[in-house]
Amino acid sequence: MKLLIDNWRWADVPFYLRTGKRLAARDTEIAIRFKHAPFSLFRKTPIDRLTTNRLVLHIQPDEGISLRFGAKIPGPVLSIGAVDMDFDYEDYFGDTPSTGYERLLYDCMLGDATLFQRADQVEAAWAVVAPIQQIWRELRPNSFPNYQAGSWDRLKLTNC
Repeated sequence: MKLLIDNWRWADVPFYLRTGKRLAARDTEIAIRFKHAPFSLFRKTPIDRLTTNRLVLHIQPDEGISLRFGAKIPGPVLSIGAVDMDFDYEDYFGDTPSTGYERLLYDCMLGDATLFQRADQVEAAWAVVAPIQQIWRELRPNSFPNYQAGSWDRLKLTNC
């Protein structure tokens, strides 16, 4: 699903939501692909095409953050290569984080609602989802672009 937020800060920035059940593995991530700059700093160089920078927040199962960006390869010739920087919680803290439910249940017992959604946030989310559900009930697609159970077809965010 492609969503746009109607305000000045996020104007013309698409948000793509992709989900699936029965995939090859459980994987939850937020992938941010940055736009190309509207101009090239090195106009007279042989660089044909730069890859876009990408920030990926790995939520589950391997919590961490990845950043991919272009950097100049050392030497007299201007050549850009992709650089990957990765942070993994397990590598730095020696343990895998819990699923999060333990924390939520504990906060619930304490009466701490900090990590819980407010009612207006839930209502705003349903205002986006409810019309989609209504259309799906009314109009059955002729050729739904589905995927085969146990595969990543059409869903892997790193391809976007």
